[in-house]
Amino acid sequence: MPENLRNPASQLLSALLLAGFAALMWAAWLGWDQLRDVHPDGTETGPYQTWQVVGLGLSLLLPLAWAAARRLAPAAVLGPPVGLALAAYYDWSDDSSGLFAVGVFMIAVGSFLGCGFAATVIHVALSRRTVRGHGH
Repeated sequence: MPENLRNPASQLLSALLLAGFAALMWAAWLGWDQLRDVHPDGTETGPYQTWQVVGLGLSLLLPLAWAAARRLAPAAVLGPPVGLALAAYYDWSDDSSGLFAVGVFMIAVGSFLGCGFAATVIHVALSRRTVRGHGH
């Protein structure tokens, strides 16, 4: 069994660091934008623009890749979704309709699936590189 999978303390610390980084990135990319855009026909969109959400996702790739490359897959898959869900909860909890909880759940599930996919792709890519590098 790889050393990092046997060491729950390094997994927990890495997950907490990734969660904190994800929450910080939420604040940097999305937390400041609270106004909805009202269009001439009366419809509303936002408050976030596509570039903000893409920027958030891209900023999470490097730390996720770092964790996945160090065999910290549980931390890579669990840390960012926890941080994003907590940030979304904090950001949206003033919604009196209660529907913010659905959004927070969607953020948690979607980011969990996205982080799982990204960590798997990174792990497979690094495994192939390692196998080829050893002449197998």
